[in-house]
Amino acid sequence: MDFELDETQRLIRDTARKFARERVAPGARARDRDEKFPADLYREMAALGLLGVTVPVELGGSGAGTVSYSLAMMEVAKVCASTSVGMAVTNMCGELIYRFGTDAQRQTFVPRLTSGQAVAGAFALSEPHCGSDAAALRTTAVERGDRWVLNGTKQWITSGAYAGVIVVWARTAPAANKGISCFIVEGGSKGLHVGRHEDKMGLRASNTVALTFEDCEVPVDNLLGKEGDGFKLAMIALDGGRIGIGSQACGVARAALEAAIAYAKERTAFGHPIGDFQALRFFLANMATEISAAELMTWRAAAKKEAGVPFSREASMAKVFCSEMSNRVCDKAVQIHGGYGYIDEFPVERYLRDARVQTIYEGTSEVQRVVIARELFKGARP
Repeated sequence: MDFELDETQRLIRDTARKFARERVAPGARARDRDEKFPADLYREMAALGLLGVTVPVELGGSGAGTVSYSLAMMEVAKVCASTSVGMAVTNMCGELIYRFGTDAQRQTFVPRLTSGQAVAGAFALSEPHCGSDAAALRTTAVERGDRWVLNGTKQWITSGAYAGVIVVWARTAPAANKGISCFIVEGGSKGLHVGRHEDKMGLRASNTVALTFEDCEVPVDNLLGKEGDGFKLAMIALDGGRIGIGSQACGVARAALEAAIAYAKERTAFGHPIGDFQALRFFLANMATEISAAELMTWRAAAKKEAGVPFSREASMAKVFCSEMSNRVCDKAVQIHGGYGYIDEFPVERYLRDARVQTIYEGTSEVQRVVIARELFKGARP
């Protein structure tokens, strides 16, 4: 096993790191306070190839693979988790259309995502009554002539108010899993209504809305994949998406660790820097160890995906471990800061708020354990 990055991976990481530090970090606190969606930053990211890291160059991406994508996500999430989640969803939508779309769909929609013309992509699967139980969705799509007509409501849609390209799941037949199909809907389509922005605990600069479809017509050619294959496409996309959220969790946790170390060096108590006390040193040692383990788990899943071999179990393991690790690390970072950790003068309170959702979206921790156990009972190597 090679633990060294290749030239492309280093280039993507360094590009993302420089952009994150110089362009994303300076306004992160203000965007969080004001709930300001960073549309300008996504356009800049597009110019650097960061909105289509796994998409071929000819479609405007970087063609750099999943490990490079994970590295880039970690760098952006380290300075602003809100910005990283829109980056993650846009990459996921672009890759899904590239992998399963027709040539016309690839040429039409993927460059819009990778170039920033669409601002961002949106992934519309969850509904008000169903999240983990995706097969219970009620949004319908009925074929009428050369159009599909969509009706229903989607919930918790990242970048939904700004996305120019939205991948939507809807029921085309009564059968549970096999009755679901996938569609590409353009932002601003007639019959598509954007709900209010959710006032969230964390990721406050990430736009999260409900989307309602009322006789929303899309061309028949906007069916993504085959009719009835939607549930399968959703599960494939979510497997890859879990690598993105694992990467996000690692980035946020590393930011919390670095902030805690800096504070422990400067803050004094009883005549000593608090970093001199063994209890805090053990906190920091455990935090660093867990982050290192989480990064390796994430890169293992990414490498498997990139190699084209099964990776569902590894992605779920990475997602559940990284997300829960991130919550533990951010909690300890707040504790190390004491009272200052509870106010927004220091960034650790934002890291903790941003980390909380990581055990919920892209499949809850409980769902990840279901996936892992299912793979184990298939006879997979423990």
